[in-house]
Amino acid sequence: MTELTGPTTQSERILSLDALRGFAVLGILVMNIQHFSMVGPAYFNPTAYGDLTGLNYVVWLLSHLFFDMKFMAIFSMLFGAGIVLMADRMEASGRKPARVHYRRTFILLLFGIAHAWLIWTGDILYSYAMCALLVYLFRKRQPKTLIILGVLSISVASLISLAGQFSMDFWPEDQIAAMTKFWSPDEEQVAAELAAYRGGWSAQNEYRFFMAAQMQISSFLFAVSWRAGGMMLVGMGLYKLGVFSAALSAKAYRKMILAAVFLGLPLVWAGVWFRESTGWAMETGFFGGSQFNYWGSVFVALGWIGAMMLFCQSKAGTRLYNALAAPGQMALTNYLTQTLICTTLFYGHGFGLYGHVERTGQILIVFAVWVVQLLWSPWWLARYRFGPFEWLWRSLTYWRLQPLKR
Repeated sequence: MTELTGPTTQSERILSLDALRGFAVLGILVMNIQHFSMVGPAYFNPTAYGDLTGLNYVVWLLSHLFFDMKFMAIFSMLFGAGIVLMADRMEASGRKPARVHYRRTFILLLFGIAHAWLIWTGDILYSYAMCALLVYLFRKRQPKTLIILGVLSISVASLISLAGQFSMDFWPEDQIAAMTKFWSPDEEQVAAELAAYRGGWSAQNEYRFFMAAQMQISSFLFAVSWRAGGMMLVGMGLYKLGVFSAALSAKAYRKMILAAVFLGLPLVWAGVWFRESTGWAMETGFFGGSQFNYWGSVFVALGWIGAMMLFCQSKAGTRLYNALAAPGQMALTNYLTQTLICTTLFYGHGFGLYGHVERTGQILIVFAVWVVQLLWSPWWLARYRFGPFEWLWRSLTYWRLQPLKR
């Protein structure tokens, strides 16, 4: 039996997984661009900043219906699948995977901390690494058990949110005022954040350090950990069932799409109607109002996965399939490159466009970044074995420099 002494080789890759990962890393920018370019509260409450009429409203609505939380869910599921895939391959070669998994996860944790505290507070790598420390222990469970545990974990954050909704009558007035101020910032708050992010790197730190701490402590503990960890468990189960390998029947994948169309999208749309009918009030919008998309996004994400797997099975989808596989093999590099591009465009150490670009302009930037990454990923991989950050991650994981050039 051959000993596995390094990372996955090109011949060992599951191309449908790479294509889905590429699709996810491109799609996640549709939502992240709002965080890069506008004041923080606008990500949760679109009325908090910027124009929300005409085409700007159309861009926001389509982004919310088809992308908001959906691509984070896909990424989380794929991360869980990757844990099982790596562990299974190492065990099949006679090696124990735990040491490599935890070393790999610790390095990703360091990447996430540096990403959030030094560049951009919307980082997800920290959360994935923290969740991976625990979900790894469940990797040998049966698919049904993994999916049930995942749904239970996802439900915890939902229950916490609903508890916040129904307990508001008992909150101190100053706490409600602080929450309202976050949800709908006044002109002074907006001006301060705009000035900070239009300034240099050191000026940004006042906001970045506060938000990074909040994201990696309170948001992680009460919301992100339960959802991301739960979606990873679901992803483990789906991987074991062959969902990500395009191994199911076309009928099965069509059922996933139908679940998105008839369950997911109507639920997300109902959330839009509910929030708009209540005037985007914090009392109904922040907690209870978020639950429509929270659960609807799971079904929409499954619909996207079903559609991608159908493409992978079809001759007509071969070109798209091949185009997305390269960005997927370089998902970490492309994710971090999106941060570098967008912070350079929007923050003061670059072009200082923060707060100046409406949603219609943001989506055009997204399309431009997609073109760049779709072109440069296959160009790079034709010459090198890994993306730059994948190479660094693997080299640190295996404690030796990995061969980079082909």
